[in-house]
Amino acid sequence: MSSIPLVDLKAQYAAIQPDIDAAIARVITNTAFISGPAVAEFEAAWAAFQRAPVAVGCGSGTAALVLALQALDIGPGDEVITTAHTFIATVEAIELAGATPVLVDIDPMSYCLDPAQLEVAITPATRAILPVHIYGQIGPMDQIAAIARRHDLALVEDAAQAHAAEYQGQRAGYWGAIACYSFYPGKNLGAYGDAGAITTRDEALARRMALLRDHGSAAKYVHEVIGTNERLDAIQAAVLNAKLPYLEAWTEARRRHAAAYTERLKDVPGVTVPVELPDARHVYHIYCIRVPGNRDAIKAALNERGIGAGIHYPIPVHLQPALAHRGWRRGQFPEAEAAAATILSLPLYPELTEAQIDTVVQALREVLRATP
Repeated sequence: MSSIPLVDLKAQYAAIQPDIDAAIARVITNTAFISGPAVAEFEAAWAAFQRAPVAVGCGSGTAALVLALQALDIGPGDEVITTAHTFIATVEAIELAGATPVLVDIDPMSYCLDPAQLEVAITPATRAILPVHIYGQIGPMDQIAAIARRHDLALVEDAAQAHAAEYQGQRAGYWGAIACYSFYPGKNLGAYGDAGAITTRDEALARRMALLRDHGSAAKYVHEVIGTNERLDAIQAAVLNAKLPYLEAWTEARRRHAAAYTERLKDVPGVTVPVELPDARHVYHIYCIRVPGNRDAIKAALNERGIGAGIHYPIPVHLQPALAHRGWRRGQFPEAEAAAATILSLPLYPELTEAQIDTVVQALREVLRATP
């Protein structure tokens, strides 16, 4: 039985292997492994792609979030509001900056932070709002940005999953002081290891984040501030440079595949398909449905049939053992908990075929009928 993985990086590499191999070879030949032309090229290209004035490369999406908060001088005694439904890195970054995370529940349709619940979470200690463009969809940022302005709060966008996503014709980073991106290998634009970037309109913030990522240094052996080592690796930048010209076509392929899934699944009893918000361009980093009954059993049965179904994410952040010291309790964020119990990610990548989509849908129908 042939398998259909959740993500197929082998197929992607096979399609663009000459570009990738040549890009990596150039870095090895010129031996500029730290910083260098590949990194500068990618920073300029990524800023242009995201329609931002400036981009700063860094070691990962998590590093981007931490650097952003540090550049804004957010730390002990400060609160940062974010979503209860996200990968732990969002909250982890707030903790690593020394600040206090404050969670808000999600809109069950979009899975994004619910702006209707945002304002009541603001206190005198609140310094920033950190919304997450989960699964590749930008939430109602006009509403969130208006609340941030009204309360004079910094706005940092976690755009780790939102490469090329749009809302009201604008790409991620338009609303916030800083937007943070991950290029983890499975992302819509993925490196061959960890990599990240930050975009901003503020040259002073860009310079500070560039300092912080490189031991506080802009000139060799001159250290202006205490920083860290979170530079973007040159080989990873080269991989990203080779892939970036394909990202728009890959994004459109993802959107076509998502539409094909939705058309085939819309009449399946109990299945909830993703919703694209009005004025949004969803880029479907994850095609996430909700299923009835025993989700874990459904996933296991699909996996047994060779279907690479996944869960993003099975444990809400407020119930993670690492965050038990925050005192959050089960039932506190009911929409996030309901999502974690019922969501199921289906295989989605640009190289997916119509026949593979049909196979996944047929397998899901059969498993749903057989699973109590």
